[in-house]
Amino acid sequence: MSCMRALMSLPAVLAVIVCCSVQADEPQAATGGWQSLFDGKSLAGWKITDFGGEGEVIVEGGQIILRMGQPLTGITFKDGASVPKDNFEISLQAMKRKGDDFFCALTFPVRDSHASFVVGGWAGTVIGLSSINGSDASENETTQYEKLDHNKWYTVRVRVADGKIECWLDDKQMVDVELEGKRISTRIEVDPNKPLGVCCYNVESGLKDIKLRRLPK
Repeated sequence: MSCMRALMSLPAVLAVIVCCSVQADEPQAATGGWQSLFDGKSLAGWKITDFGGEGEVIVEGGQIILRMGQPLTGITFKDGASVPKDNFEISLQAMKRKGDDFFCALTFPVRDSHASFVVGGWAGTVIGLSSINGSDASENETTQYEKLDHNKWYTVRVRVADGKIECWLDDKQMVDVELEGKRISTRIEVDPNKPLGVCCYNVESGLKDIKLRRLPK
């Protein structure tokens, strides 16, 4: 009889195990695999980047506000060792609050190097990748021009995977660069943002909804 009871209870045990496994996977499935890097309340996990001449950085109203610096203000992710170097995406929302230059330069790893996706540079309209073969976002194959409004949230997304760097502004793809045969680097001014950081140049910016997800290899 005891053996029979054990056999009869086995399906119930298996059902509980399967249920628990499904429930454990639900949060990640619900977020699409995205890991939030900003809690909306503090700079936990981040440090103010030591550019020299940087403006004040505060958290207010669910956003990180980067005050105007002389010329750069930014934040750098503290746990740089945990940031993947390939097969990942980073996304955030950025707003130009005051001024007219780049309000978001997102610096990120690219295999054994780094790059920056620049939004609104060179007097406010240039979008592109810095740098490719020594040429920055204003003078390489990714250079594009867009009118960028003040006090408007833009979604900035970067993807490093499949031998490429791809970048989007809202739903518009702005960068699609094959890595083979190219030397990828950053401008020396933003090196303190490595391996992962965001900065602005002579403007006041807002940032929120910063997140990262790893992609299948």
